[in-house]
Amino acid sequence: MAAHDAESTSPAAHSAAGFGVQLNQHDAWRREIVTRLKQLADWLTERELLDAAARERVMQLVEQIKSDQVRVAFVAEFSRGKSELINAVFFAEYGRRIMPASAGRTTMCPTELGYDASLPPCLRLLPIETRLQSQALAEWRMVPEQWTRVDLDVNDPVQLAARMEQVSEVLHVSQDMARRLGFWHDDKIEDNPPVDADGLVQVPRWRHALINMAHPLLKQGLVVLDTPGLNAIGAEPELTVTLLPQVHAVVFILGVDTGVTRSDMEIWREHLAAVAGGNSARLVVLNKIDTLWDELSTSAQIKREIRRQCEETAHTLKLTDERVVAISAQKGLLAKVRGDAALLQKSRLPLFEDLLARTVLGGRQQMLEEALRAGVSALQTAAQGIIDVRRRELVEQMLELRSLRGKNTTVIRQMRARVTHEHGEFDRGTARILQVRSAHMERLRQLFQQLGVASIKNALQGLGATLRTSGVKLGIKRDYTECFDNLRAVVDRVEKLEGEILDILVASFRELNTEYGFTLQVAPAPDLGGVREDLDAVERSHLQYLSVSNRLRLARPEFCEKLLRALFSRIRSVFEIALGEFELWSNAIFSPLEAQLRERRRAYGKRLDAITRIQDAAGNLDARLEEISAQQRTLDATEAYLTHAIDGLHMVGGPLAAVDLELEPLTADQEQKMPRQPSQATSA
Repeated sequence: MAAHDAESTSPAAHSAAGFGVQLNQHDAWRREIVTRLKQLADWLTERELLDAAARERVMQLVEQIKSDQVRVAFVAEFSRGKSELINAVFFAEYGRRIMPASAGRTTMCPTELGYDASLPPCLRLLPIETRLQSQALAEWRMVPEQWTRVDLDVNDPVQLAARMEQVSEVLHVSQDMARRLGFWHDDKIEDNPPVDADGLVQVPRWRHALINMAHPLLKQGLVVLDTPGLNAIGAEPELTVTLLPQVHAVVFILGVDTGVTRSDMEIWREHLAAVAGGNSARLVVLNKIDTLWDELSTSAQIKREIRRQCEETAHTLKLTDERVVAISAQKGLLAKVRGDAALLQKSRLPLFEDLLARTVLGGRQQMLEEALRAGVSALQTAAQGIIDVRRRELVEQMLELRSLRGKNTTVIRQMRARVTHEHGEFDRGTARILQVRSAHMERLRQLFQQLGVASIKNALQGLGATLRTSGVKLGIKRDYTECFDNLRAVVDRVEKLEGEILDILVASFRELNTEYGFTLQVAPAPDLGGVREDLDAVERSHLQYLSVSNRLRLARPEFCEKLLRALFSRIRSVFEIALGEFELWSNAIFSPLEAQLRERRRAYGKRLDAITRIQDAAGNLDARLEEISAQQRTLDATEAYLTHAIDGLHMVGGPLAAVDLELEPLTADQEQKMPRQPSQATSA
């Protein structure tokens, strides 16, 4: 319970770094890893130990780490202090409020804050009238000319705050127009916006807002999604079925003075309860604890009341106590602006920032570390395969040259003929690799078709027909279930084709390894478990959305069309990611084979060259043997050097881990002997 005490003696409570500080540490870790991965990739490429496919995988890993985003959504009903909390956590250094946070309704449309270096600082606003058209929000993002753009001066807090006020702008429309836009419901009159003296209804002027600014936290990959209240969330299906399920944490803000109200519970049940697979992605903030700072109440009484509210809220929302924290966003912002450490501690804002950092950044850190381990392991396997081939060839050359001691010219000439014959047999034998590649590519083509647009449309056909019918869709859940069964069947077919490809490759590579001494291994196939999990998450979000209130919305054809387009867009995104992974896998399969074939052909050339030199008395046999020994020692140094660098990367355990990953410089003698290009590495 100490987590809920305003003056906890817990070390975390007193030393919790702000979210910004911990995000800075996370970003520094990412930048350090990116730098060292590039160094290692360049070092390997310079020595031809990195084939094209392996380098592509490394560059993809670098891009994944470099561009990784941390997406946090703030969700609340009106007047819960949501925008004030965003100001306190992210914009306090401006010394004033940046996001509108006055009394009443402030954020009228969903607002995303992020950073795109290709765009100037600006606020882009999508008119609310676009809701009358069938395009999904993701499609409107691809039509920038339909957005109203307002330039921002991020160095002028007053101008910046004034520009942000535009997300609060409203229109006054007729009830019929409000109904068409999704803000007026004849069946739920109590939730409708008020009607003015002229019979007009107030609705948001904008459907969606995108804020691009070079804020330090946003530049580091933070994306903040600020959502409006229940009425606006329900009218925009993509929020629930697409945007919210893709965030890494949802922060649900309640009022400590009101607890969980009916509308709060409706937002939680219909839009947030199943947004993630576990409690770790959902945090609840009980805001405005300063309303409990009553001079007639003792400190102990206030702490007991805060604890009681937190426990009751956790019980109501079926969360663990650790995921509920009570704060005062307004006092936290004020404390940061004034530099008042005591007030900041009393506001308990640092507790929330620490919880947010541990929940979000901890999960992202773990995910990136797993990707790093897998990527570096594949990198080492590819490089080690080439090193092993080179070492084997050097051993064969050594044995072959030693066998020439004391032999006459005829014997040497016969050996040359034998090596030439082996070279020809090798070239003819490897021609069957084309047959393996052909069989692989045919199944890969079929696999790509399964994950293509036509396959998705076919799986969604039955659901689409139901959604496009007029009236209430009583059997809609059954149609959704059938739709996702179709999609899972697609994944099953893909998995079967993947298995067939693996069977072909494993048998072929085993034969090549036995016959030619290769060290080929089939790269691990993409794990389709992630695709299934994504499909499960998408299905959950859609089925959750089919509440009683939204079933009535489903009677409107234009609403159903948006829902269907949003579903298609999300499934296509999931399948496209899988397609990219299979394409990389395909490249990863044959690049090592081509590299080892290339090394073997070079080895034949070196053997013939060495025999020719000895035959022509152009070189001394002992000198040539010493050259090979030197190359073996250099290869050993290269392998040790690679192991050192890989071990260093594997040791990274966190953004502040004091691990020396620097590639130690080689001695002058090692550097001179280190193979860089084929002409240097294979001099005879």
